[in-house]
Amino acid sequence: MTINATTTTRTASLTARFPAGSRAVARADGFAAGGSLPRRRDIAAPSDQRRWWLIGELGVLFVVAPLLMRHAVYTYHVPLFYALPPVLLGIIAFLFFDPTFRLRRELLRGISWPTVRSILIVFATGAVIVAGLVTVAMPERLFALAAERPEKWLKIMALYPFTSVLAQEFVYRVFFFHRYGPLFSNRVLLIVVNGLVFGLGHALFRNWIAVGGTVVTGMLFAWRYERTRAFWAVWFEHVLWGWLVFTIGLGVYFFTGVKNPAW
Repeated sequence: MTINATTTTRTASLTARFPAGSRAVARADGFAAGGSLPRRRDIAAPSDQRRWWLIGELGVLFVVAPLLMRHAVYTYHVPLFYALPPVLLGIIAFLFFDPTFRLRRELLRGISWPTVRSILIVFATGAVIVAGLVTVAMPERLFALAAERPEKWLKIMALYPFTSVLAQEFVYRVFFFHRYGPLFSNRVLLIVVNGLVFGLGHALFRNWIAVGGTVVTGMLFAWRYERTRAFWAVWFEHVLWGWLVFTIGLGVYFFTGVKNPAW
C-alpha cells in the first residue's frame, strides 16, 4: 500500500496554504473522512514505520476484534446489541479527541439530490435482483418475517437504523477512512479492502450469505462514501439495504441465535 504519485503535487499545492512547520499542514492524500481536517505531512503521508503500525492496528481492529466478538457471542452468549453501543461510543470518543477530526463537520454534511437519486436507483435495481433470487432459491422465506411476525418485523424496522447502522457506518466508513485513508494508493484498493473487512465483520453470523452479501454492499457503501464523504448518505443507503434484508426474507441469516433484548 503506497501513496500515489500525485501526493507530491497535492502536498506542494496544499502546503502553500499553511506555514512551514505548522501542525496544520493539509493532508496530502485524497482519502479521508468527511470530518477530517488538514493533517500534518507525517500523518497524511506516513513513514514506513507508521504505515506498518497502521496496518497492524487495522488488522487488530478489523480482523482480530470481530473474531473475538464472534467468540464472545457464541461462547458466552453476549447479545450483539450489548457489543455495538460500546464500540460506537469508543469510536466517537476517539474521533472527538482527535485534533484532526471534527465530528460536527462530519454530521453536518448533507445529502445532495443527485446522491439521493443515485442511491434510490441502485437500491431499486438491487432490490429487484435480490427479490428475484429469493423467489427462485427460497420461496418459503419470501416476506416470511413480515407476514408471520409483523410486530417483530416492525420493531426491527424502527430500531435497526439506530442500534446497528449508526455504529457500523461510524466504524467502517468514518473511522476507517479517517484513520487508514493515508494507507491507500488508489480508490479501488480502498473500496475493496473496506468491503472485505466489512464482510469479515459479519462472519459472526456463521453463514456465507451474510458474509458475501456484506462484502458486496460494503464495497457499495465504501464507494458511496469515497465519492460523497457524507455520513448520512451511507447511513441512508445502509438502512435501505438492511430493511430489504429483513423484509424480503433474508433476516434469518443476520441473527446470531443469541437473544437480543432490542428485538
